[in-house]
Amino acid sequence: MNKTELIDKVAKEGALSKSAAEQVVNSVFSAIAEAMKTGDKVTLAGFGTFSTADRAAREGRNPQSGETITLPAKKVVKFKAGSKLTEIVK
Repeated sequence: MNKTELIDKVAKEGALSKSAAEQVVNSVFSAIAEAMKTGDKVTLAGFGTFSTADRAAREGRNPQSGETITLPAKKVVKFKAGSKLTEIVK
């Protein structure tokens, strides 16, 4: 499922116009992203938890040349599925 298909499903199930459903989906994504940007966890009961973690700088290799390079430290996004989502997917 891509974003357009998600918007169509939200519009259909929520009896909304596609433009209203798109605003809803974009608002949810934006709210999650803003919370994570400030370092907060976003927990959606039954669905899962979005969080961030710091990844330390490390050494890697250029696959073409084999040259050793230093990969900088960065923040990464993490998602841990909730128990209900895990049960649905089984």
